Amino acid sequence: MPEKSEVRSLKSEGRRVRRSVLFVPAVRPDRFEKAVATGADAVCLDLEDGVSFNQKDEARDKALALLSDRPSCRAEVVLRVNEPASELGERDLVALLNAGVRPDALMVPKVGGPETIEALERRLAPRLEGLPLVAQIETASGLAAAEAIATASPNIAVMFFGAVDLSADLGCVIEWDALLYARSRVVAAAALAGVDAMDTPFLDVSAPEQLGDEARAVRRLGFTGKAAIHPTQVPIIQQAFSPDEKTVAWARRVVEAYEINAGGVLLVDGKLVERPVIASAQRILAAAAAVGIGASDALGEPKWD
Repeated sequence: MPEKSEVRSLKSEGRRVRRSVLFVPAVRPDRFEKAVATGADAVCLDLEDGVSFNQKDEARDKALALLSDRPSCRAEVVLRVNEPASELGERDLVALLNAGVRPDALMVPKVGGPETIEALERRLAPRLEGLPLVAQIETASGLAAAEAIATASPNIAVMFFGAVDLSADLGCVIEWDALLYARSRVVAAAALAGVDAMDTPFLDVSAPEQLGDEARAVRRLGFTGKAAIHPTQVPIIQQAFSPDEKTVAWARRVVEAYEINAGGVLLVDGKLVERPVIASAQRILAAAAAVGIGASDALGEPKWD
């Protein structure tokens, strides 16, 4: 039987690269093509926070119409419904199930525990069985159950950290120090399940330098991507979450040495390399392949900072 680290590595093989997800209010389908043109790895049609209460029905109809006749694109197309336990969320699910369309993934807000995921999957089967789920952790109860949520279903694809609602629930400010524990808990839960960890949007679209700083900081913490609320934020985020050629070259040397050594511990560039490092190198190469980053001439230690 493979070790847990090996299971997580196997689960990560072939999964999508999700450096960014750009939110588009579903009531504005005209923005969809512009969102895709940014190069975002995922575009989220939003039925929840991005839509006012009196436009919910209109947004739902427009989102389902777009999903039924959407153009082919590289971006993962995600649908964010309203909280499943709410009346609006129930309407969203009924309409989705009856529409005969299938988004690439379903984003679920305010997941409070594994029972939310289990109940949702019972609703989705059999019409949308196996649909990847993005679980938003944005309440105190959700944070307390983060590990159970991440492992509640093999269809959990992303653990999404939601700072705005969580800070309101906790009574804290939306600042790095105040939210560091919560962010770390979400990252740890995602790592336990071998899924992606997506960080909350940066709300000040007029501060690109601060966005870049925060994106690099959360990547160092273990997040695999960050959400965007404006097209100008996408390239900044994706650059922060893309390995440079030197990092890719290091990862390639690690993986090649591991394959030649046929497992176990080994030395690369004079340093001891164990399985967790090999798994990290494999993830770097997968991300590099997905975004077309080469490393034919790169040398030295990784400089992904």
